[in-house]
Amino acid sequence: MDLHVSLHIAMPEILLSVAAMALLMVAAFVGKSSARIVTILSVAALVGAAVIAGHFMLNPVADGGAAFGGIYRADGFAGFAKILIFLGAIGCLVVTPSFFEANGTYRPEYAVIVLLNATGMGIMASATDLMTLYLGLELSSLASYVLASFARDDARSSEAGLKYFVLGALASGILLYGMSLVYGFAGSTSYQAIALAVDADMTTGLLFGIVFVLAGLAFKIAAVPFHMWTPDVYEGAPTPVTMFFATAPKVAALAILMRMALEPFGGQIDAWRQIVIFAALASIIVGALGAIGQDNLKRLLAYSSINNVGFILIGLAAGTVEGASAMLVYLTFYVAMTLGSFVAVLMLRDGQGAQVEELRSIAGLSTSRPGIALCLAIMMFSLAGIPPMMGFWSKFVVFQAAVEADLILLAALGIAASVIGAFYYLKVVKVMYFDDPANVVSGKAQLSRWIVLALTTLVVSPVAFLFTRWLGSWADYTALSLFVSS
Repeated sequence: MDLHVSLHIAMPEILLSVAAMALLMVAAFVGKSSARIVTILSVAALVGAAVIAGHFMLNPVADGGAAFGGIYRADGFAGFAKILIFLGAIGCLVVTPSFFEANGTYRPEYAVIVLLNATGMGIMASATDLMTLYLGLELSSLASYVLASFARDDARSSEAGLKYFVLGALASGILLYGMSLVYGFAGSTSYQAIALAVDADMTTGLLFGIVFVLAGLAFKIAAVPFHMWTPDVYEGAPTPVTMFFATAPKVAALAILMRMALEPFGGQIDAWRQIVIFAALASIIVGALGAIGQDNLKRLLAYSSINNVGFILIGLAAGTVEGASAMLVYLTFYVAMTLGSFVAVLMLRDGQGAQVEELRSIAGLSTSRPGIALCLAIMMFSLAGIPPMMGFWSKFVVFQAAVEADLILLAALGIAASVIGAFYYLKVVKVMYFDDPANVVSGKAQLSRWIVLALTTLVVSPVAFLFTRWLGSWADYTALSLFVSS
């Protein structure tokens, strides 16, 4: 394949890389005063990358989008995942400046790091070779460690960055060990060659390699039993960074898990299905039970993310096109629900302008800030899976895929466990609407935050049912590319 064709296929990541380098030069020569313009240009670069990714999703390249000798692919699935990743990053960048500008700590490097992180995640979504995957994963991870400790003067942020770095390095070691085993027994790092080796002879060594690879990826998506870092990092990191971790990197990690499980390991679904089922049920239960005792909103949302990963993994356990499609639909609404929830938390400020994070501090919020309370309540109802919110439809399509794959018991247990999770979501609504006002939250929120909150609320509201047929068709179409190419 010609080099220019490969470069054309990798255009979203090339655009983001070039933009990151150029804006880094602007930050270096202009300094702190360039923070806002660098952020605006970063958002423009992410919009451009999302448009290109959307073009490849709707108009796939004739040869399947393979580039650079088959180590990279821009198929429909990669396009869908990249759009979600880039939209998540855009939403986070739009609401971030005012958070740091309140105490004068916002710097242009923040937006550049987010761009580099998005570049790594885009590479991960398109990787069809273990080396390409690891390259993108480390680029994304290193940028994430820096973001977690971005508020250098805040001890909680520094601690979160250190914890994330240490545990992330451990997970990378586990993943790399699994990759080395897979390479050793399959004889290649190419997904296509690994798939042939897995189909031909599933040796014990290869099975161990698959288990280690899945364990490393389970850390990245914060699935039980590799979830321990999530509440501490989510609480300690600055709220916009936490919002970013809960959206774009989560989509990227789940995308590579889907591609790894369904393409190179797709011929031995029975070998990894039990692991996925365990991780799904354990994540749903631990996430729900862990959230019940939380009084910090960020820790509560951290356990919520663990809980939601469990539901998403039910679609993977199905191992079918319908299951993969359900995962993509769930991820779409999960990004909107998480973005909206964290933006609402960002808008909670006391009289001194400090961030309000405690659940008891939002008691009676419906009387003092009815708009925020209403949007947050809609997010909670949707996360709980209560109809007619779109969170209900997300869970419905995942359970439907599990039932069609004869995983009826898994679907039944998931439905039963979702009832436990509904408790803590409804507890937030009860505190806002039925408790005596705490009168802690005051002040006005910026227009940019209202816009993001209004858009995400609209996406998870019943209005979105008008677009579910299109979304379902796109998800079916893009999920099919995982099976056609395998």
